[in-house]
Amino acid sequence: MHKYKSSAELKGMAKEQMFGSYGTAIGASLLLGLIMLCAGVVLELFSAPAIIGNGISALQLVISYLIGFIFSLFGGILTSGEAFFYLKITCRQQVSLSDIFYGFKVYPDKALRIQLILSLISYICQAPMLVFYYLFRWNMHNISYLLFMSIFAVAGSVVMIILNLMLSQSFYLLQDFPQYTAKELLNMSCRITKGHKGRLFYISISFIPLYLLGSLSCGIAFLWLIPYTNAVMANFYMDLMKNRQTAN
Repeated sequence: MHKYKSSAELKGMAKEQMFGSYGTAIGASLLLGLIMLCAGVVLELFSAPAIIGNGISALQLVISYLIGFIFSLFGGILTSGEAFFYLKITCRQQVSLSDIFYGFKVYPDKALRIQLILSLISYICQAPMLVFYYLFRWNMHNISYLLFMSIFAVAGSVVMIILNLMLSQSFYLLQDFPQYTAKELLNMSCRITKGHKGRLFYISISFIPLYLLGSLSCGIAFLWLIPYTNAVMANFYMDLMKNRQTAN
């Protein structure tokens, strides 16, 4: 019988491990946030016509979402580096800001392939809802469009959450098993999260009260919350792998 750590235990471990690394972790979060902000501004410039009025063409919409999709793919390389950064923290190794760019140095192609699947899942799950959203924008007198948009929004969110939970460990696995293909890493993530998706979901939503409180600080508390959350998630992965190795 193998005992997996509770949410409280994982959070306690993360708090202890983060001592002495918070400054670097906060700097890494700020740097990643700045990169995402710049990418968002560029994306906004390209997609601005899609937000203006009802005169937007289907071609403009497709181009807008295609650009956003491409941006999301390169975000996977940063996610790979972030996974490497926090795994080093859980292993009590010294970290540096340069670690978040580790994904650009080691197997960026695999990080892109993993992110490709994750991005496709997101876009496919949202596609039906978006179709009815734009149909409703173009014809607001048809309330049935709004109803179908709501139904597909809920259904798509449920499917997307489940699939994301299944594949959530892929970038961590890439750091430990770089010799595996992207497909093998995704399949392995599905295997090791089997029976643990509910636990991971509970851990994820347990941060909601903290983030709600953090919003009252004009976002300042997020400088602590985001690294803390990432450290907890890295510990969740380590806990899965430790028990898996024990079982073997």
